[in-house]
Amino acid sequence: MSIKTAAACATAAFFVAITTASAQTGTITIRADSAFDGRGRSVPNATVVVQGGKIVSVQSGSAGGRAGAATYDLRGQTLLPGLIDTHVHLDTHFGRDGRATSQGETPQQSILYEAENAYITLMAGFTTVQSIGSPLDVDVRAAIARGIIPGPRLLTSIRPVDEYTGTPDQIRAFVRRMKADGADLVKLFASKSSREGGGQTMTDEQIQAACGEAKAVGLRSWVHAHSPSSVRAATLAGCTAVTHGSQVTDAELTLMRDRGTYFEPNIGLVSQNYLENKSHYFGIGNFNEEGFAFTEKGIPMKREMFKNAMTVTGLKLLMGTDAGAGAHGRSAEEIIYRVQVAGQPARDALVDTTSLNAQSLGLADRIGALAAGLDADLIAVDGDPLKDITALRRVAFVMKGGVVYKNVARGR
Repeated sequence: MSIKTAAACATAAFFVAITTASAQTGTITIRADSAFDGRGRSVPNATVVVQGGKIVSVQSGSAGGRAGAATYDLRGQTLLPGLIDTHVHLDTHFGRDGRATSQGETPQQSILYEAENAYITLMAGFTTVQSIGSPLDVDVRAAIARGIIPGPRLLTSIRPVDEYTGTPDQIRAFVRRMKADGADLVKLFASKSSREGGGQTMTDEQIQAACGEAKAVGLRSWVHAHSPSSVRAATLAGCTAVTHGSQVTDAELTLMRDRGTYFEPNIGLVSQNYLENKSHYFGIGNFNEEGFAFTEKGIPMKREMFKNAMTVTGLKLLMGTDAGAGAHGRSAEEIIYRVQVAGQPARDALVDTTSLNAQSLGLADRIGALAAGLDADLIAVDGDPLKDITALRRVAFVMKGGVVYKNVARGR
């Protein structure tokens, strides 16, 4: 899609959103064959009532709503809370030359690409994402919040911390600066890329400084870590979440469980996307023959790691994709892979993607479930994802904060 087309799509969707919102100032009633509430419960013959951008009730049968015809009759559909991806890179894209780089672009062009990615992510049913992270996110986040462009609720780390950020004191100062700049969390690169072996790069003291200062100023911390030592250091430092963890052993999995650390493995989309789009990435940084060989070898390794993680009772497994250029709008593939290939029960995978993800973002009191008092973030898919997880590819209805952004459901 060209920049001009992306801008046109975003503008058109924005005006559709305004029209829809202005036409729905009263009570909205949504009925569907069933609903999954995000906390593990299924609701047959579901009726959801929305008012003022909030969910008023979720009940089985039309008696739970208002008498008469529903505002949205979604027969053949299953309602779900808006999906959440705890790890995307919304700014990444294939540029004018088809390469996974923004080299040579104007700031206006780059931000339009991010607006395009935000739009297609929302249309895929993801109403909240955590972008880790780019300075562009700040303006896109503000524009989405104002309703200027359609997109998911956006959280960002803006800029990352790594071993070159400086001494522990310099890292603490950097964290405070990110807080002042409006960051929602702090991102750490505590290890090398998996394409370079994943060895620990930040010292234990640097990791402690970053996560400790983040907690002190009210920010969460997300740690890129592949090696056992970097995962262990992040967990012992009290960091909020570890992402990747491709080389973890039982010891690190148990430690994360015992310390309450969220674990966000990425097993079903990011590596596969790199391989599918090898020609777009090849020659950029560590995307070389050795790196791609490691990526291909790592897919079964990560799958087995995830299977092992599922056996650790009480470990908080998040659903994050690390979606980059080529993967935006396809976050559901991570969920589908976890269920179909890695063997995770669909119910567990959906809880991870909704209520548990919301908890990890500190937003459990607002999103992640179909429950009275929460924001009216909900989607409908064609079919029942508890029986056929690929139903997540068939998003027919998207509502965020009570505003309908997509409705191609039957029976409307």
